[in-house]
Amino acid sequence: MMMAMEHPGNVCWYALYVRSRFEKKVHQQLQEKGVTSFLPLIETVRQWSDRKKRVEEPLFRGYVFVNIDHHTGHVPVLETEGVVRFIGIGRNPSVIAERDIEWLRRLVREPAAVGRIVASIPAGKRVRVLAGPFKDFEGTVIKAGREDRLVVFFDSIMQGVEITILPELLTPIDSTRSREPQDDSGKRDEAGESVIKHFTRP
Repeated sequence: MMMAMEHPGNVCWYALYVRSRFEKKVHQQLQEKGVTSFLPLIETVRQWSDRKKRVEEPLFRGYVFVNIDHHTGHVPVLETEGVVRFIGIGRNPSVIAERDIEWLRRLVREPAAVGRIVASIPAGKRVRVLAGPFKDFEGTVIKAGREDRLVVFFDSIMQGVEITILPELLTPIDSTRSREPQDDSGKRDEAGESVIKHFTRP
C-alpha cells in the first residue's frame, strides 16, 4: 500500500509516531483539540493471576493517525503531549491513503482474525481477497501450520498485519503488474527504489 504525495491546502491522513503507551492519551487530547484522530484498537484478553479481562490495545504500538491540513494544523498536533513526530520522508510527512484508513477500520472490526504485527513483507504469493469482511484486501499469503495467513502490509508506516483467511477466498494477483495500481505521487529515488524511511517501534 503506497503513500500519496502531500498537496498543499488539502485535508489528508497522516501517521504520528508517539511515545510508548501514550497512544490513547494522545488520541484523547487530539479529539479534545477538535482534531480528527484515529487510533486502531484491537480487543484482547489479558490474563491476571485471579481473572481474565478484555482490554483494548493499539493495533500498532506507537502510532496514531490524524486527518488535518498539515500546512495549517500541524503545530497543535506536534504540541500535544506524547507526540514525537510525523511519519514521513525527511521533513515531509507521508500522506496515508483513504483506502488504508478504511482497511484499518475493517481490520479492528474483526479482532478474532487478526494475528501478529510484522515489520517486513514476507516471501510468498501475492493475492487478493474475493469475499468476506476483508474483500478487496491485497497482501502476501503464507502458511502457519494448517492455516493460511494473509499479511496486509502498510508501506507508509512499514507495519503489516497477519490475518487468518480461508484459502478459497483468495485469488492470485498477476505477478507481471505492480503490487498496487501505479500512482505517480509515490516518491521514488533515481533508481526507482522506494525511499520510504523505515521507522521502528519504540
